[in-house]
This record gives sequence, C-alpha cells and structure tokens, in this order.
Amino acid sequence: MYNSMQQLFDQYDISHYGFLPIEEPLARLPHPYYQPWENMISSLESLIVTGVFHDEIRNLPVLDTSLLRTIPEWRRAYVILSFFTHAHIWSGPVPIEILPPCITRPLIDVSNFLGLPPTATYPALNLWNCALRMPHSQFDLTNPDNVIIRHSFTGTPDERWFYAVSVSVEAQGTKAVKLVLSCIDAIRQNDNPQVLECLRLFNEVILQLGQILQRMHEKCDPCVFYYRIRPFLAGSKDMERAGLPRGVFYDEGNGVGSWRQYSGGSNAQSTLIQFLDIALGVKHEATGSKSSEGSARRQTYLDEMRNYMPRSHRQFLEHFASIANIRDYVMTTPPDSPVANAFDSAVKGLTIFRDIHIKIVARYIVAPSRAPTARQANTSTKNIASSSSATSDRNDLKGTGGTDLIAFLKQTRDETRAASTEKVLCE
Repeated sequence: MYNSMQQLFDQYDISHYGFLPIEEPLARLPHPYYQPWENMISSLESLIVTGVFHDEIRNLPVLDTSLLRTIPEWRRAYVILSFFTHAHIWSGPVPIEILPPCITRPLIDVSNFLGLPPTATYPALNLWNCALRMPHSQFDLTNPDNVIIRHSFTGTPDERWFYAVSVSVEAQGTKAVKLVLSCIDAIRQNDNPQVLECLRLFNEVILQLGQILQRMHEKCDPCVFYYRIRPFLAGSKDMERAGLPRGVFYDEGNGVGSWRQYSGGSNAQSTLIQFLDIALGVKHEATGSKSSEGSARRQTYLDEMRNYMPRSHRQFLEHFASIANIRDYVMTTPPDSPVANAFDSAVKGLTIFRDIHIKIVARYIVAPSRAPTARQANTSTKNIASSSSATSDRNDLKGTGGTDLIAFLKQTRDETRAASTEKVLCE
C-alpha cells in the first residue's frame, strides 16, 4: 500500500505534512526584480498601523510575473499579493472598492497560474505562510508553538497564533489521511481486523485535532481577534452593509478591469476538513424535507469553497470521493459489530470536533459582537466587516466566508452526527 499511497501523494501534491506544501514556503523571492514587493511585505504591519499603507501602495511599480520560475516562487508571490489585496481593501476607516493595477495585474496572473481566486484564501493565510522544518522529535508542527508564521496584518502574536493553530491541525491531519487510505485498501482486501484498527486510530487522530483547536485560547484574545484580526479576513462577497455593494473593482489599467466578489478566508477552504467529511460519508444536504433548499445552499457553498483550494487538492477530493467506501462497507456489517462501533466512534469524534469549533466561534465572534463598543475604541482597526453583520441576534452573524455563521456551523455539526450507523437504526 505504501508505494501506491506515495504515488497518490505525489500525483496530488500531498506532503509528509498532508496538505501543507512539500517544499518549505520561501522566505523571499530570489530575483531582485521583486524587491519592491518584499520591501513592502516586510513592513506591512507597521504600514497598516501607522496608516500609510495606501500612500506606499501608490508608489509600488506594476511588476509582471515573467521572472517567477518555481512553484514555491509563484506561491510566495500569491501570499504577498493576497496580503496586499486585503490590506488595501480593509485597512482604512472605510473599505476601498478599487484595487490598483500594481496589485491587480500580477495577482490575476499568479492566481490563474495556481488555479486560485485573486484574494486572500486559506492557502495564502495558512498553508503557504508558515515556516516548515524537517521533522525532528524536538520540532513537531502538530504543536503550534513550533510553527513560524511569516506575515500578518496586525503584527500581533494573537494573529500569528490564530494561523499557527490551523497549520498544526493540518499537520496532525496527515495521520488521518494516511489511515483513511489504508482503511480503503484494507476494505478492498476484505481485511476486517485492519479496517477496525484503522478506524480506531482514525478516531484518536480526530480527537487530537480537537485538542489542538482548543489551544486557540492560549495566545489569541477574543477581542483582539474580533476587532483587529477578523476585519482583514473578510472577503468582498455579500458585503453590501460593509460598504462594498458591488464587491471590488480589479483595475488592470488602461481602462481594463472588472467588478469581482470573493468569499473571505474560511476553514471550509481547508482540504483536510472536507476530506474528513468524505471519509466518513457525511452528507451536507437533505432531500425531501423543508430544509432542503437551505441545505442545497450549504452544499453549494462547500462546493464553491473547493475553488479556494490549491488545484491539485481539489482534484484529490474529486478522486477521493470516487473511491471512498468506508461507510458503505460498515453498513454491510452487523449493527453491533466492532467495526460499526469504531465507525460510530469516529463520527462522534468528528461531531465533537465541530462542537469545539462552534464554542470557539461563540467565544471569538458571538461574545465580542455583544461587548461594549468601548472595547472597539481601544483597537487600531475599525471592525468594518464584523460590524456590518453583527446584530443582537447571534443567528444574523456572518462568517468571513459569507455564511450565516451559527446556523451553518450547527447544521454542519448535525449533518455530521447523522452519518452514524446508529442514526440509521433509529430511523
């Protein structure tokens, strides 16, 4: 199985750290031509804090992408330009709806090359914005204390920790990917004991993912996140109340350009998270019920979020969906069999993981949205994006990806629970 799994990893650009890159993200672009970009990204945090970012961006030359040679270089350019994009839109007292050619033209080229939208996505903020090192016993990327985040908008340790936790979840999730593929192989060989062992270990990994996620509170303050960090993560889609009714105009210069709307950074853009759903046969849709229309919208949103993943990773999800057979196999076993019980434990573990996510959202978004506005006055960045959707009703809160936040997360959690074989028996 190892050789075929390695071939699969090679084909879809999956590394020993899962969906984190095979090669360490570059700290700088090597060609001196791109020095203006590197100079600005190195001082981005101070430019935003001092309020001079827009003055500096007006002096940035329009660079082309012809001197980008390797995949890490293209990714580095994408990270830089993505940070410039959201800094330009959200770092002022009101959002700016026109993106200048010095950002637009190279960003569109880089995005087209990588197969990603020209905006700050999960790969730009997390996957390609961290320092990776060779795995050693004393340096483990599954521990966010060991993750180095290269760039942030605010310069706060809170923002870096927020990204680092996501990176550690991705690194830990590598074990889940390998176990699921091994389980599928064991099913093909009708190796029931191996299936049982894979499911047991898979459940342990899911619980470990939740433990990492729960570390968010250690170094990320909810009010710092809500009022200073979260505004920069917002997209340009469904942002009418924030002041972007048409989205953002991507000005390519010489009278060329277009209005575009993109979702903001979201965990739904994590290939790992959608992989876990496919592995356990979780269906985020309901037919023949009053909620089918809303479920269809959720499914459309989750499918849309795949466009915000690296091209090779969304291709992997498509391939994986065609071979995933774990739940189907489990349903052929007796309801009280060890395999069925192990599968249901894994479903419960993923449900708990989503419960943890909901609790974090309640602490980092719902609670601060109800806090006195005086807390906001003590921050350097007005929370335009958050305030555009924050009301007294927690169900009206929007996620940075554009969803009805609490309702979406709860429905996703409930649909995860429904994958259990125990649910089928009750029906």
